[in-house]
Amino acid sequence: MEKKYTLSAVCFGEVLWDIFPTHKKIGGAPLNVALRMNSMGVETTMISRVGDDENGKNILSFLNDQEVTTDLIQMTEEYKTGAVHVMINEKGNASYDILYPSAWDKIIETEMMEKVTAEADVFVFGSLACRDEITRTTLNKLLGKAKYRIFDVNLRAPYYTTDVLNELMLKADFIKLNDEELREISSELGSPYNSFEQNIKFIAEKTNTKQVCVTKGEFGAVLYYNDKFYYNSGYFIKVVDTVGAGDSFLASLIVRLLRGKSPQKSLNYACAIGALVAGQEGANPKISEKVISDYMKIEKKSKKNSL
Repeated sequence: MEKKYTLSAVCFGEVLWDIFPTHKKIGGAPLNVALRMNSMGVETTMISRVGDDENGKNILSFLNDQEVTTDLIQMTEEYKTGAVHVMINEKGNASYDILYPSAWDKIIETEMMEKVTAEADVFVFGSLACRDEITRTTLNKLLGKAKYRIFDVNLRAPYYTTDVLNELMLKADFIKLNDEELREISSELGSPYNSFEQNIKFIAEKTNTKQVCVTKGEFGAVLYYNDKFYYNSGYFIKVVDTVGAGDSFLASLIVRLLRGKSPQKSLNYACAIGALVAGQEGANPKISEKVISDYMKIEKKSKKNSL
């Protein structure tokens, strides 16, 4: 049966291979967001670039199998498909060594990119795509065409500057960052505050962005949505690795909000999916609606019993 989509999304930026000590998996934050959105019934297009190599062809084949549109993923003989060496510590937290230059650093703007971006309901992008001037120039042109711009901050040292981050935040309609990124960026922009909420408001006011979400790892997330705060204190999970958990969280949150779910229910759902991804290996495990629903019910009951 043909899918009937009610929402469409464009995800822009890196597609690559996450190389772990014992295996490798397809990844990249915008690609992870695209896969999760697509699994939730959103018509999703990926804009990126891969090398004309086995790794690039395997990414295209994988995305086609997942029904993510790959028409706007360019191919080049000049640069290799992106790769990241991922190290996982004893707590399941990841650190990254990102190959440069990679094919996705050289995304060249086309008229079709502009057309698809302008027609999509949502455009998702991150800071890492700006580490090279070519992809950064393309991104800035597309941001001028997009209807609803989601900035997944996703800092990866040393590939960002405060000036570029500020420029991107000023163009965003929704900003998602983690607690460490909030602290760092607020400080760099001259925030006089120490409290979580005050710094979120500071970012929102400084960038004229009505919607800001900050994730707090195992302690859940805070959503500032149209002048009101919403909280989730997190769901218990035995962490396997955190790769992709924030990407699935963001995808789920945005899709639920766009479908008219309440900010609180959207946040709860997104936190549950983020936890379930962290409890499995790799960035893109398949998770059914029943698993999510059952998990949320168990966690709700567990929290009630602990009161």
